[in-house]
Amino acid sequence: MTISQEELDAQSLATLRQYFGYEDFRPGQGALIRAILGGRDVLGVMPTGSGKSLCYQIPSLLLHGLTIVISPLISLMKDQVDGANEIGIPAAFINGSQSIDEQEDVFAAANAGRVRLLYVAPERLETQRFVNFATHADIALVAVDEAHCVSQWGQDFRSSYLGIGDFIDALPDRPTLAAFTATATERVRRDIIQMLGLRDPQVVVTGFDRTNLYFDILKLGTRDKANWIARYVAEHADESGIIYCATRKQTEELADTINALVPQLRAVSGAASPSSSPIAVAYHAGLPPAQRERAQRDFVTDAVPLVVATNAFGMGIDKSNVRYVIHHNMPESIEAYYQEAGRAGRDGEPSRCTLLWNESDIVTRRRLLDNGGANERLTEDEQEQVRRWKRHLLDAMVGYCRTTECLHRYMTRYFGEDGEMPAGAHCVGGCVNCDSTFSTTDVSRIARTISMCVHDLGQSYGSGKIVAVLRGSQAKDVLDRGLDHVPTFGRLADVSQSTVRDVLNQMVSDGFLTITEGRLPIVMFGARAAETIDPAFHYEMKSITRPKPVRPARQSNPALEPTTFGGGHGGTDEALFERLRGLRLDIAREIGKPPYIVFSDRSLRDMATRRPHTDDEFLEVSGVGASKLSKYGERFMQAIADFEE
Repeated sequence: MTISQEELDAQSLATLRQYFGYEDFRPGQGALIRAILGGRDVLGVMPTGSGKSLCYQIPSLLLHGLTIVISPLISLMKDQVDGANEIGIPAAFINGSQSIDEQEDVFAAANAGRVRLLYVAPERLETQRFVNFATHADIALVAVDEAHCVSQWGQDFRSSYLGIGDFIDALPDRPTLAAFTATATERVRRDIIQMLGLRDPQVVVTGFDRTNLYFDILKLGTRDKANWIARYVAEHADESGIIYCATRKQTEELADTINALVPQLRAVSGAASPSSSPIAVAYHAGLPPAQRERAQRDFVTDAVPLVVATNAFGMGIDKSNVRYVIHHNMPESIEAYYQEAGRAGRDGEPSRCTLLWNESDIVTRRRLLDNGGANERLTEDEQEQVRRWKRHLLDAMVGYCRTTECLHRYMTRYFGEDGEMPAGAHCVGGCVNCDSTFSTTDVSRIARTISMCVHDLGQSYGSGKIVAVLRGSQAKDVLDRGLDHVPTFGRLADVSQSTVRDVLNQMVSDGFLTITEGRLPIVMFGARAAETIDPAFHYEMKSITRPKPVRPARQSNPALEPTTFGGGHGGTDEALFERLRGLRLDIAREIGKPPYIVFSDRSLRDMATRRPHTDDEFLEVSGVGASKLSKYGERFMQAIADFEE
C-alpha cells in the first residue's frame, strides 16, 4: 500500500517528537527527510549544530531496511552510536578497533533487524568482509557525513572518499544516497554531486550564518598569543573550549603554558581554580593512539575543560557545550576556519570564536601550501590547478583577517549568500568589527616607496630583503649584495619595520603587488602596480579601536532562545542550571558517557526555566523525548523540587 506524502510527513513529525523531544523541524530538515523518504538522493549543506544527523536518523526509523552512515573519524563513532542508542535508535559501528568476532556480531544484528543505523569509516568500504555483508544486506539509505571530503576543491580532501561512488554502484540494489556537509561553495557542491554519483538530488542549502556565535579577530605578536590565551582561559575557567594551533609542537607547548599560568592568574584575581587536575590537554596526530583517545575522552566527558589541538581534532565532534574556540594561528581557508570555529555553540547557546593572527602566519601558510605533498591521483597540470586554487582560498582567509566589514557578512558572502546589511546595522550574532570603530592612516608615501623598491630590486627579492633595504639595514647579506646602492636604500628609515611589512602585505591583498609561489617567494608587481606612480595615488590603511569591555555574544533570536537568566524566578535560574549540570555530570559518570549525551546545555537551561514537575511538563522541555523522560525524568524533576524547597 502506498503511503501518501501527508502521512509520511506526519510520521516524521511524530518520530521527531517521540525520539528527539522537539516540536518542529529546523530549516531544511523537513525538506531533506521528505525527499529521502520519497526515495530521492539529497545534498544537505547546513551549518554545524543545525541538526544534519537528524536528517538521516529519522529516516533510519521509518525506512524498510538498514541505514549506513559513512563517517570520517573512527574516534567519533562511539559517541555518535551512544547518542543514537540513548534516544532509542538501535545503532552500532564497524571499524578497525573491533575484533573479527565483534564485527561479525554487528553484521548479524544488522541482518536480523536489531540495528537500524550502522556507522562505518570510508576505508572499511573497500574490505572484502564489509563488501560481502553489504551485497546481502537490505540497505535502504547510505548517508555520507562530511561530504566535502570527496572534493579536491574543498579544504579537507580525503582520498578514501573517492571509493564511495564505486561502493554504491557495486550494490545489487542501489539505495537512496544522502550527502551532508557544513562547508561547501558552489564549486564543491558540484564536485560532491559528480564524485558521489548523486542522481537528480534535492539540494538544500539552509544558510551559513551561525547567529549564536560572536566572531573576534585580534592581531598579536607571536610571543603575545600565549599570554592572551592564558588570561582568557583564566577568566572562563568553568567553560569548555578548543584552541587550534598550526603545529604539533605548539599544541604541547601551549597546553603546558596554560596549565602553568592559569592557576597563577586565578590566584592573583582571587578566584579559585576549578580543580587540581590539568586545565588543558594537547591533541595531535603524532601522539600515541591511546594518549590521543584519552585526551579526546577527557575533553568530551568534561574531565578537562580545554583541548589544545591541531586540525586533526574535531571533525564532526559532537560535544555540544563548547563555549569558545580560539585559533592560535590563521587557518589555510575560510572553509577550514568555519568548520573549526563552528565547533563552538553546537547547542545554540551564545559562544565565542576568536582568531589570533599576524603577518608571519601568512608566510607560514604560504610555505606550507607550496611545500604540500603531491597527490598521485592527479596529473601535474591538475596538481598545479589545485595549488592555485588553494592559494585563492588562502587569499580569502587573509582578507577575512584584514577586513573591516561585518565578519558574519564576509563569511556568508564567501559561501555565496547574497543580501546586504543596512548601513550602520549590527550583525545578529555579533562581531568585533560591528562593535568597533575604525581610524584611517594615510600610507601613500610608504606604499609608493615600496613599489619603487620592488622596481629597484628587479622584482627579484622577497619581502624580508625589501623591508631591510627600505629601512637602510647594515646587515652583511644586504651589503655583500650591493643593495645599499639602490636608490630606495634607507628611504623609509623613519618608519618601523612592522609598519613597512604591514603596508607591503596590504598591497599584496589589494593587488598592487604579488608574491610568487615556491620555496623562496619573490615580491613582484601586481595588476594594479601602475597606479602607484600616478601623482594622484592615495592609499590608506584602517586600524581598529576595539570596544571595552568586549560585549558578550547576543542571543540570536529572542523568540527561539531560552529565557534570559536572572529573570522570572528571582534570579535563581542560573543557580538551578548549575545544580542540574552537576546532576548531569553525576549521571554521565555513572553510565560512562559524555554529559552532553544525557542532556545538552540548552535542554538544562530550558529545564531550569520551565521547572517541570510532571511527565507531561518534562516532555515540554527542548530536547526531551520519551526515552530520556523514562531514563532521567524522575531524577531531574526531584532535583528541581529539592532546589525549590
